[in-house]
Order: sequence, then structure tokens, then C-alpha cells
Amino acid sequence: MNGIHDMGGLHGFGKVEIEPNEPVFHSRWEGRVYALTQVLDTKGIYNLDEHRHEIELMDAAAYLTDGYYGRWLFAMESILTRKGIISRDEVDQRVDALETGRPSNPVGTNDRNWPLPDDKKIAWGAWRKDVQVSPKFQIGDRVTVKNHQPAGHTRLTHFVRNKTGVVTIVNAQAWVLPDTRAHNAGENLQPVYNVTFSSDEIWGDAAEPNVEIKVDLSEDYLERAE
Repeated sequence: MNGIHDMGGLHGFGKVEIEPNEPVFHSRWEGRVYALTQVLDTKGIYNLDEHRHEIELMDAAAYLTDGYYGRWLFAMESILTRKGIISRDEVDQRVDALETGRPSNPVGTNDRNWPLPDDKKIAWGAWRKDVQVSPKFQIGDRVTVKNHQPAGHTRLTHFVRNKTGVVTIVNAQAWVLPDTRAHNAGENLQPVYNVTFSSDEIWGDAAEPNVEIKVDLSEDYLERAE
């Protein structure tokens, strides 16, 4: 999926400012969002790639201004609402109660098939499985990244599409393909390769000399270079 979240190689954002003695959380609400997300990760409502895809659906301006935990909060509320765990009205009522001091009604769950039965739960992690797969490519092979432009989620960053590099590491364990798992369309287990690109292959005449870019790429993103 193309969007503001795929920021690798984009210009115009200025220098990265490093904050001395930066705290883990800048505000109390960030820590609460982190804790809530960790709890929800154990409930089988959604998986890691589904959560990432939900963040990609944010409005571009909000993505840039809401911060890291603001994006997590957006994804959490969106998924829980879409799956009928909570309603938008309940969220709005709770926000109003916190802002005004008025009491809010408790969130009801009795009519929402909650908590989920075990056979309905989605595995959160386990993006790498302890089984072997047969790699299509080997170290030293020249490969070209496909011009993969899905409507939904992908972990293929835009700046390496159509670029050619060399396989430098073969991770032959079975890795889940995020593109399909994000939409609960299967795990599609496959190897992941570390591919090395020259800087001029990626950036052209704007490239810094004698620089290499190394990117981890699922097998489905690659084809043998001509």
C-alpha cells in the first residue's frame, strides 16, 4: 500500500532532532496506550500485520502529527469499533466524561460475543515459524524487486521497487508474508532475504558514493535479475 507511512527515502522532513535524555513516554496517556495495546495483543482480536495496516489507513496529516502512540490509539479504536467490540458512541461518551467530569455508561459486552472463544482468536505474533522452506535464491544471486503495488498492506518499501541488488543473507526459516496475513488471507510461509543495493542504483545521481543499502525482503517481492 502506498501512503505517508512509507517514508523511506522521502525528502523535505528536515534534520532528525535527537532529544537528550528522552523519556520513554512524554505523557501519561502514551504509557496507557502502550499498556492497553499489550493487553489487547493477548486477546486474539487482531494480528500484528492487521494492526500495522490499520495505522496505514490514518489521514496523512494525522499520521504526521499524532505521534507514535497516537497512531497506536487510532488503530486500537478503529479495529475494536470495526469488529464490534466497542462502539464509536461509547468512545465519544467516555471522552466527553473525561473532559467534563460527567459520568459515563459502562461499556457493554454481553451482546457482542465477548470475550472471543478460542476457535475465533487470531494469533498475534509468530511471524517466524520453526520450520524450513526451500529458498528460490542463494547468496550472490542478482535479484530485481517487483513493482508490487497492492491496494492493501505490504512491507515492501517503495524506494526499492524495480531496483536490482545482490542477495547477501538467506533466512531459510519460514516467515509469514505480511501482505496476506494483514487481511487474514493466509500466512504464505516463505524465506526472507537480505538484499544489498548500491546507493546509485537506489538514488541515482543524488547518491552518496561508496554507500550500500541493505533491505530485508520476502521471497514474493523478488524475481531473478535478467
